[in-house]
Amino acid sequence: MTGTNPIQFIQQVRSEVAKVVWPTRREVLLTTVMVFILATLTAVFFALVDLAIRSGLQAVLGIFG
Repeated sequence: MTGTNPIQFIQQVRSEVAKVVWPTRREVLLTTVMVFILATLTAVFFALVDLAIRSGLQAVLGIFG
């Protein structure tokens, strides 16, 4: 592994950072809203599944208990 001096390293880092395509404010806002919407939908789905499993289990235990 060849070593580079600190100045070359900083130049390489700056050139790589210049290649990064940063998202626009609108893109960040839209993706943030989508994450919150999908997280909410996922929470609602699992709450309903939990409710269904609990109701089914209580029914089965009510019959045999």
